[in-house]
Amino acid sequence: MDQGRQRLDKWLWFARVVKSRTLATRLVCDGHVRLNGTRINVPARLVQPGDVLTIALERQVRVLKIVDGGDKRGPFEQARQLYEDLTAGQIPSAERHATA
Repeated sequence: MDQGRQRLDKWLWFARVVKSRTLATRLVCDGHVRLNGTRINVPARLVQPGDVLTIALERQVRVLKIVDGGDKRGPFEQARQLYEDLTAGQIPSAERHATA
């Protein structure tokens, strides 16, 4: 596999967007994920740093820019390092900590 590239379903699970890889596969197959603006329905599609995912979840739409492919599923803080959250209305994490 190319360095930094990862299967979409695996990346969604590593980044803790969903609780299981099965749910990640279903999310993609049901057409709830866009990669760089294009709807994707193949969970094996490779993603890489710089790609932007638009994910329609049950109660929100999230826009995530991939920073790293990851090599395993870790705790939340480690998973949070895999992406930059571009979701409208989100306060960047640096500002969130400065105002807290």
